[in-house]
Amino acid sequence: MPTEPTLPLTGERTVPGVPEENYWFRRHEIAYRHLAPLCVGKTILEAGCGEGYGAALLAERGTVIGLDYDHLTATHVAGKYPAVQAIRGNLAALPLGDGTVDVVANLQVIEHLWDQEGFLRECRRVLRPGGLLLVTTPNRITFSPGRDTPLNPFHTRELAPSELDELVRAAGFATDYLGGVHHGPRLRDLDVRFGGVIDAQVQVVLGGGGWPDDLLRAVEAVVAEDFTVSDADLDACLDIVLVARA
Repeated sequence: MPTEPTLPLTGERTVPGVPEENYWFRRHEIAYRHLAPLCVGKTILEAGCGEGYGAALLAERGTVIGLDYDHLTATHVAGKYPAVQAIRGNLAALPLGDGTVDVVANLQVIEHLWDQEGFLRECRRVLRPGGLLLVTTPNRITFSPGRDTPLNPFHTRELAPSELDELVRAAGFATDYLGGVHHGPRLRDLDVRFGGVIDAQVQVVLGGGGWPDDLLRAVEAVVAEDFTVSDADLDACLDIVLVARA
């Protein structure tokens, strides 16, 4: 695994190939893998594609437009992932015509947006009738527990599962599936070993004292299959996974 990211590691996005980021990368990857079968043969807009690894994964199943507001990011995606049609644009006003795509994917992005309601209306506008909206986002209940404002400084508004469901329904969608990402058995073992594998990583970052070797080895070894996606115990999930229909 290479140790240098191909885009600046700002904390706003996750990139592959960084041992210290591997837990978060794999936690995002499992959602893409879970949702990818819904994209077979479809025209997909990934609204907020970031580094592009997820758009590239979806491009194995369908035709993908990868949209990001940042010029450097869009240029990077175009160069690294030729199967993705990379474009630059604002999620508040999607640069597509009405009814032009079958799927809008928005993974780990909506929590960054100031106007979530307006964005969802734009998603509905560009989707064909019956098209799918795929959303994942950190669960407010577990990501920023007991806080009035998000823990992550790049997040504007985090949502609980019921809040996300209400938001997409208010935008005119019908929810097909509401589930969440959870730790599987191996990660639950790491939780016991490190007193919470997430908390252990946060303490390293906040403390600035460097990574303990055993924690870094454990984090670097995490794979997507160490997570599960289910509709059980929704309020305890790590990330919400929602599928809705226009």
